[in-house]
Amino acid sequence: MASYLTVPEFRVRTVMSNASVDELEVREPGFLDAALSDWSAWIDARLSKRYAAPFTAPYPIVIRKWLDHLVTPEAYTKLGWSPSSVSDQAIVERATRARDEIKEAADSKDGLFELPLRSDTTATGVSKGGPLACSEASPYAWMSKQAATGRSEDGS
Repeated sequence: MASYLTVPEFRVRTVMSNASVDELEVREPGFLDAALSDWSAWIDARLSKRYAAPFTAPYPIVIRKWLDHLVTPEAYTKLGWSPSSVSDQAIVERATRARDEIKEAADSKDGLFELPLRSDTTATGVSKGGPLACSEASPYAWMSKQAATGRSEDGS
């Protein structure tokens, strides 16, 4: 299975420095490819009941963002870092938020992400209702109601 990001695309999107990505590629060749592929498969597994996963190119930007946020902490862990440090906590929080958003997207009742649905469902990920409106008998009926209300309020 192909990943939703290649290593060069990951390099552009991640908060990791290029030097850190290069160091990881030298010290652990193939790790980033495997992590990107594994997390792409995980995203597909979470979303496949509702959405057309695996997604086709061009991949939704939100999928690519989630993948970056999920792989970055693993890449830093492989290099050796302290996720409990204050400066690195934001990276861990982004990964947690990505997992929460993926869980929300997979929720068929309350999911709010616009992703391509499976072919055996409707056309989009968010069900859109019709307009919410009230129709009176004529376009001038509101004036009659307003006048009657005003007269009754003035009279009391």
